[in-house]
Parts: sequence; C-alpha cells; structure tokens
Amino acid sequence: MTTQTIQPSNYKLWLAAIKPPMYSVAIMPIWVGTAVAWYEHHSLNWSIFSTFISSAILILAWENLSNDVFDSDTGIDKKKYHSLVNLTGNKSLIFWSGNLCLGLGILGIGAVCWWQRDLTVLGLILLCCFLGYMYQGPPFRLGYQGLGEFLCFFAFGPLGVSAAYYSQVQSWSSLSLLVSIVVGIATTLVLFCSHFHQVEDDLAAGKRSPLVRMGTLRGAQLLPWFCGSIFAITGVLVALGSFPVWTLLSFAGLPASLKLCRHVATYHDSPEKVSNCKFIAIAVHFWSGLLLGLGFIL
Repeated sequence: MTTQTIQPSNYKLWLAAIKPPMYSVAIMPIWVGTAVAWYEHHSLNWSIFSTFISSAILILAWENLSNDVFDSDTGIDKKKYHSLVNLTGNKSLIFWSGNLCLGLGILGIGAVCWWQRDLTVLGLILLCCFLGYMYQGPPFRLGYQGLGEFLCFFAFGPLGVSAAYYSQVQSWSSLSLLVSIVVGIATTLVLFCSHFHQVEDDLAAGKRSPLVRMGTLRGAQLLPWFCGSIFAITGVLVALGSFPVWTLLSFAGLPASLKLCRHVATYHDSPEKVSNCKFIAIAVHFWSGLLLGLGFIL
C-alpha cells in the first residue's frame, strides 16, 4: 500500500519538474520564423529546421535546469518540491547537466552556421542565451527585479524568430519582425502566468516579480488585455494586408485564452487553484503559434 501511494506522487513531481509542455515555448519561434521564410521565399531546408528545433529544446532545458540551481541559492524554492535540485539533492549534477544541454544546443547552432558559412545565427542565439542568463543568473538576476518578462519577449520574439528566419534564407524581413511581436507576447504570457501561485514565496525571497509589484487582482484584470493583444495585432495586420488571411486560424487559441482569463479572475488569490494557469497559458501559446505559422504556409 505504501509503495502504491508514493510512486504516483514521485511520478507527478518529476513530471512537474521536467515540464514537457513548456518546451513548445522553444519550438514556436523556430516554427513561425521558418513558416514566414517559406511564405516569402518558398524555401525550406529541413536539416536546418530540425537541427534548430533540437538545439532550441536543449537550450531551454539549460535555462530550466540552471534556473533551479540559481533559485536554490536564493532559497526561493524551499517549498518547491518539484525543483530538480530538491528532488535529486544534488545541485552540482543539475548544474552540469544544464551546461551539457547548453553545449549540445550551441553545437547544433554551430552546425547550422557551418552549413551556411555564416555566423549570424550563432550571434543571435548567444544573445538569447545571455538574456536567459541575465534573467536568472548572478550577478544580474533581473527576474528578481521584475524585468524577466521584457527579457523573455525579446529572446523568444524578435531575436528567436529572426534567427529562425535568417537560418533559412540568410536575409532579414520586416514581416518576420511583425510576426515576432505576436510570438513574443504569447511567450511572455506564459512567464507572467507562472507567477500567480508563488507571490508569497517571491516576497519572502525578495523577488519583485510583476505580480508582487501590482498584486494578483490587478494582474488578473490586466490578463484579458494581455491575451487580447495577441489576437488584435494579428487581426489588424490581416486587415492591413501584412499577414495572409489564413493566419486568422490562430484565433483557434481564443477559447483557451478565455478559459485562462476566467480561471485567473476566479482564483488569482488562491495559489493552489491558480497554479495550473501557466499550463492554460501554454495552450494559448501553442495553438496561436502553431496555427499562425500554418497560416503563412497555407
């Protein structure tokens, strides 16, 4: 009986620690940037595309692993039972596992640059990695100053999408920059929603996240505007003729967006009940990003 009770709990903790749905955050900038390249140039290099996505997943794994390590240093994760550092009790293992993921990810990006005979993509991704480190790593820890959402927007929006676009056609595009705004906002939404359930722990550790600064009620009131901007920007750019009409498929993310806003409005001050809102935000991010890219391909 005891074994049967413990195993599902451990399984859920490890699943929460690994966060498989979160890796769509790494995939979408590459997918959308590549889709825009196809739309404008009808060119697609599958080797570069698949290598880039694999590298992006590895680099995000590094960010997640190192985030657990750096947060363990500040004590903010004392009550976070699904922290990989807390689960393994081996901070050094998690730190070097993260660095291995980073090295393999950069190696993949290096392969893309070798095929292209061009280091531009590597430069963009290294800048993304630096922004990721500034979010969590000493001495910066800008996430503790409430600046994480800004870093997230640029890393997963303009920089990530532009790198994916450039990896396919080795040129720049104003359209890819417009698209990157939508992707950046959708990704930032995920990070924003991840704070709702941990305001008390953030306060105790001195982390001034946006929700610590504004409170969960104001955060819940801001959320419909946050979500609405994703679809409003797309709709306006379709109306102006900048985006093809098929990108309106991304409005299939609206039901998840409405669900997210209602859920947070109801439970914003109940950490246990609101803790799953980041996964609803991931659904908004996934469906709007997937179908936005598909709209450019169609």
